[in-house]
Amino acid sequence: MKKTYLLDGLCCANCAAKIERGIAAIDGVENASVSFLTTKLVIEGADDKMDEIIAQAEKIVKKVEPDVEMEEY
Repeated sequence: MKKTYLLDGLCCANCAAKIERGIAAIDGVENASVSFLTTKLVIEGADDKMDEIIAQAEKIVKKVEPDVEMEEY
């Protein structure tokens, strides 16, 4: 399954890279990419784990960038 999110408020490329690495390490994630220019997050992962993956991804985003909101694209 593939999900795309807009990271509203993402303000630095270094933070985007940290978010990408953190999400890529979540169990069940096949691929994760964050584009600083478009502020898009794309997560590809196991269908049966996607709810858990998204919940963990939101925690990672908030830890790295507390003011960023994840909005489904």
